[in-house]
Amino acid sequence: MTVRLLWACVSLAAMGALVGCGVHTTPVTEADYHHVGSTAQGSMFSGGNGLFGGLFGANKSASGDQGVGAGGAIGVNAYLWRGALDTLSFMPLQSADPFGGVIITDWYSPPDSPEERFKATAYILGRELRADALRVTIFRQVLQNGQWVDQPVSPVTVGDIENKVLERARQLRIQTASS
Repeated sequence: MTVRLLWACVSLAAMGALVGCGVHTTPVTEADYHHVGSTAQGSMFSGGNGLFGGLFGANKSASGDQGVGAGGAIGVNAYLWRGALDTLSFMPLQSADPFGGVIITDWYSPPDSPEERFKATAYILGRELRADALRVTIFRQVLQNGQWVDQPVSPVTVGDIENKVLERARQLRIQTASS
């Protein structure tokens, strides 16, 4: 019972922090970015043998969507989590926090545009496979006079990335249901 109470307190604090993250009235820049979460290493977060696997019981939402981890109950949708990891896999991973549902990439420069770089943060905000349970933030910088300068990112680009994550999450759910 004590572990459940502790988990409830931690979950409420994390939800409060995530809700606070969404109260921006100005565009988010790299200067606003804060490192959160832990660096994912190997199978530390996965399955029953991982560091946190099996600590909490099985997790399913009312719609039957699973939480992250095979044996661990995490407050985010497993399909959205995996879909975000798969979609952003072309960028180097800086940190991943399956408990808080936050994935942060490191800077990535496309091979055909070395004077431009991007960084992404994906927030999985819920347990159900729904569009409003996902938020992606993209940062863009351009090299000018030897300095990286923040540049705006088209909302269309962010929408395209979110749609690709949702599409991949739906594919994973279909694959799981058919097997």
